Amino acid sequence: MGVLLHEPTVVNVSDSDAAASSRPGPMPAGPLGPGFRVSSDLLAGKPAEARGLDRDGVRLLVARGRGADDPEVAHYVFADLPDVLEPGDLLVVNNSGTLPAALDAVTLDSGAPVVLHVSTGTPQDPDAWIVELRRPMGDGSTKPFALEPGSPDPDSPAVPGLRLRVTGGATVTLLRPYTSRLWVARLDLGMSVADYLSRHGRAIRYDYVDRDWPITAYQTVFAAVPGSAEMPSAARPFSTDVVARLVAKGVYIAPITLHTGVASPEAHEKPYAEWYSVPAATAELVNHVRARGGRVIAIGTTAVRALESAADEEGTVHPRQGWTELIITPERGVRAVDGLLTGFHEPEASHLLMLTAIAGPRLIRASYDAALAGRYLWHEFGDVNLLLRR
Repeated sequence: MGVLLHEPTVVNVSDSDAAASSRPGPMPAGPLGPGFRVSSDLLAGKPAEARGLDRDGVRLLVARGRGADDPEVAHYVFADLPDVLEPGDLLVVNNSGTLPAALDAVTLDSGAPVVLHVSTGTPQDPDAWIVELRRPMGDGSTKPFALEPGSPDPDSPAVPGLRLRVTGGATVTLLRPYTSRLWVARLDLGMSVADYLSRHGRAIRYDYVDRDWPITAYQTVFAAVPGSAEMPSAARPFSTDVVARLVAKGVYIAPITLHTGVASPEAHEKPYAEWYSVPAATAELVNHVRARGGRVIAIGTTAVRALESAADEEGTVHPRQGWTELIITPERGVRAVDGLLTGFHEPEASHLLMLTAIAGPRLIRASYDAALAGRYLWHEFGDVNLLLRR
């Protein structure tokens, strides 16, 4: 699963009505409001397998409704997903594999230790990459440098021309700022970025995760095309057993590829450019299912971004590949997606605007209130949320 079956059209997507921008900045407030808080004990600190569960043993919160409809919320385990879906539904999955995209580094001018997160290439310069410098905390986790003036965090050493020596001995040179925390850099590795990271990198880890986990913990059952800096985590609970039962029920599964960049768990920036591909076979199947009245359910926000980047104003999906800067907001709405399976996001996360575009603010609020009351777990190793418009 997950190979390109036909050669897609190369299109770089920038959607002005979605307020797309190649320079990410803060997003407007989301649907949960300032009073919604997630306590630290609800941040999943380890994979399900380390908590005594199978991958498909995490919890699944299903929320249905749209507009004036009263939201309906139900609680399952993920292994129940085939019982929740209907024959003729289509799941669109991201087949991007996760790279071990964190490298230890030192600055060549002072020898100061930093951790380098290698994100994505850039549409403007095929030889440059987006990177983030972070502070090592001594236990394997990292924290950001100061994101704004007056922050109590130390300032980043990043300046144009700064050279870093990374694990394995290669050199990275910062070229120019991309955002307040991200930089465009030249990576002099002597081999492809994917090969170098596979030899010398480790999985990106934030401070809510209890320790370093092997890169296999960050791969989904659909991973076939290495390229993501962080795991497309909505698909993590899928097991081969769940996939087999879905297919046996008559639920379709089709791949897209979108290579994710580094997240912004502290900065909550809007998404920046990412490379994607929607193959012809997937586009044809999406259009077939929609024409027959079936539901197209994206597995993860990455699948939504790819599909919507390939959809025209009528919702017809075309085979495409290239860079997308599309940002999906409630004002823009969605054109090709009827539902979304996703993890639970921080209240300030930009992804919540996409969720609201799909399901509406009442359903999002009902879903998140139920998740908080039920003590669902957040983040990539946590529980998942199925949002259905119908």
